Amino acid sequence: MAKQLQELQKENSRLKKLMADQALDMLILKEAARPHACVPQIN
Repeated sequence: MAKQLQELQKENSRLKKLMADQALDMLILKEAARPHACVPQIN
C-alpha cells in the first residue's frame, strides 16, 4: 500500500507540473494576442 501511495504522489506531482506549464502557456498566448500601445498602427 505504501508503494501505491508513493506512485500516486509521484503522478500527482507530474500532473501538477503539467498544469502549471499549461497555465503559463495560456498566459503567454493571452499576452501575445493583446494589442500593445507601443506597436504602431497601420492604417
